[in-house]
Amino acid sequence: MLDQGDAPARGRPPSITAERIAHVALELFAARGFEETTVDDIAAELAVSRRTIFRYFPSKNDMVWGDFDLVLERLRRDLDAIGDEVPTMDAIARAAVSSNEYDDELLPELRIRLQLITGTPALQAHSMLRYADWRAVIAEYAARRRGESPQDLIPQTIAHAALGTSIAAFSRWVQGDDQSLRDNLRQGYTQLAAGFALIP
Repeated sequence: MLDQGDAPARGRPPSITAERIAHVALELFAARGFEETTVDDIAAELAVSRRTIFRYFPSKNDMVWGDFDLVLERLRRDLDAIGDEVPTMDAIARAAVSSNEYDDELLPELRIRLQLITGTPALQAHSMLRYADWRAVIAEYAARRRGESPQDLIPQTIAHAALGTSIAAFSRWVQGDDQSLRDNLRQGYTQLAAGFALIP
């Protein structure tokens, strides 16, 4: 026998995906507020059980970030596609821009996502975990290029500086900067690469 939490809701759609759940959750967060929206609200909107939601996302916080593992995979792929003849910081700059290219129809949802991440206190601790994962990809790449450990000073310095550059570019764009996200990233990373010009 199913308990009440497992009973499929009437009108349940034939298929549910992580993308669909995240999309509906973001719409509710934008309309009602992150704190004010419960997992039950999201489940009701999708006509599924809470348990179904948690099969895709461990927490409500994770819904804001969507499939962040895919973001990391894309960054690794773009870094690996750049030859070692390209200076390290130029390679990181290229990958940071290319891995953040989005179709125009995805930009409104991306803006909501970033507004929540940057403006919701309850998400800040969770953001630190995600940022650490992103920095790790950059540190691993820089360390490989330099023949060092990802925990060494220079790879960590590069990773922290790169994260700060990306956050600044995204923050300006979310605030309504006239420049495109791509232009913000390119401009920020051009300056960062110039500051690390002696890094091979």
